[in-house]
Amino acid sequence: MSIKRYTANKDNTITNAFKENLTTRATDANMGASDIIEVFSIYGQAATSSTEQARALVEFPVSQITADRAASTIPASGSVSFILKLTNAEHSSTTPSDFTLSVCPLTNAWSEGTGLDMEGYTDTGVSSWSYRVSGSSWGGADGSFNAALRKDAAFSSGTENLEVDISSIVEKWLDGTINNYGLLIKLSGSAENVVGGADPLAKKSYYTKKFFSRSSEFVLKRPIIEARFDNSTQDDRGDVIKSSSLAPASDNLNNIYLYNKIRGN
Repeated sequence: MSIKRYTANKDNTITNAFKENLTTRATDANMGASDIIEVFSIYGQAATSSTEQARALVEFPVSQITADRAASTIPASGSVSFILKLTNAEHSSTTPSDFTLSVCPLTNAWSEGTGLDMEGYTDTGVSSWSYRVSGSSWGGADGSFNAALRKDAAFSSGTENLEVDISSIVEKWLDGTINNYGLLIKLSGSAENVVGGADPLAKKSYYTKKFFSRSSEFVLKRPIIEARFDNSTQDDRGDVIKSSSLAPASDNLNNIYLYNKIRGN
């Protein structure tokens, strides 16, 4: 098995959470330079039925994957899998359990920004919950994405790393079916949209799931897409038989080849 890794070139967390006054929402907050990206859903913090969410954005240099395929460094579609990997970041806050994260391709370009504050949300700019770039909203006010191409990852304890096969999304980026604007990572379904009602799970908070971002000092824990493929050279050792006088001459001629590489040659 061969592996080729591509590290994220942009990431951010966007949120509509309340600021410390529990009155003003941080929809203009930017956390693009933070060493953490996070996802959460909070129910009933500011009022009986108030809801707050955070979503993560991650983009990768797909042009590098295109160049590697053109150079035959990675094989053609169908012979390679692309795995999104985010590394869990331990923290002292409450970590959710028994939840699912959805990974969807974004449908609009966005700016990363230089914000750092993930507590008081004092840093503003783009991208944010309301804006993708300066002067332009998401269109959905919370990150425009293609839900039809969604890929889900289930978490039990909540401290697991995220690892999900996004081959179908990457191949659409590569063949030009959709533009590469990166990925949105969010809590799925009712876990994110915590609302009132008879279902007790609809009133549950899921906070907070954190991952290391591309700004992390831990280089090996940064977000990556991992291309996995088998480029081994196979031989026919299983078909080689002992010479027999009962077999035709052509079947008594067998070859075994030894392939040896020294410094890549």
